[in-house]
Amino acid sequence: MKKRFTLLLCFVTVMAFAKPKHEYYKLIVYHFSSTQQEQTLDQFLTETYLPQLHQSGFAKIGVFKPIANDTAKDKQLIILLNHNNLEKLSQPVQWGLTELGSYNQPIYNRYEQFLLSAFSDMPFMKIPDAAISKTDRIFELRSYESPTEATYRNKVHMFNEGGEVKLFDQLGFNAVFYADVLFGSKMPNLMYMTSFSSIESRNEHWKQFGESATWKRLSSMDFYKNNMSALHSQLLKSTTYSDY
Repeated sequence: MKKRFTLLLCFVTVMAFAKPKHEYYKLIVYHFSSTQQEQTLDQFLTETYLPQLHQSGFAKIGVFKPIANDTAKDKQLIILLNHNNLEKLSQPVQWGLTELGSYNQPIYNRYEQFLLSAFSDMPFMKIPDAAISKTDRIFELRSYESPTEATYRNKVHMFNEGGEVKLFDQLGFNAVFYADVLFGSKMPNLMYMTSFSSIESRNEHWKQFGESATWKRLSSMDFYKNNMSALHSQLLKSTTYSDY
């Protein structure tokens, strides 16, 4: 009995310190329309929410705003969290947020949350090269919807086993993450984020991708036909208080 207990204790200890095989992501998207709302959100994130997240174990937190915010009616602020513990990602958004705003003066119009699981070919986030300043760096957040669950799994296969992730890496897209969307507003769906030194660099990278012999071969394969029904792309800039 004592030997069995010792073996069980050793197993639990090993599992507790075992290196995680992949991580999860949480995207929080605030929708707002006024300068006052934006200022209040910025202040809340800077003074309350991000410090709380840092204290609870989130080392690097990305906070972004779409470049299109300047002219958009539906303006957005996007927070990206990563962790290998799902329980950490389930922590509430409203640390101190419930005390702000009112019926007549809401601090946001709506917010969305997305829970994601990292792809097998890139199981952990890669923080962009610090040599490129936050003021210059461009991020692209892409979302691919599929018509059915089967075609969605086929598109994920195209990224991993098919070699699309490897191609992005070879061409220097500087991916931050690739992930399955486990919960979100548009399903089935995958998301990924890449980073570039400028918009011109982003455009040149996509030109090289489209001209790549690898992509032409992949996209012409019958096995990967009709596995995507919608593509959404946003170009983002880091906020001044983002960790990257």
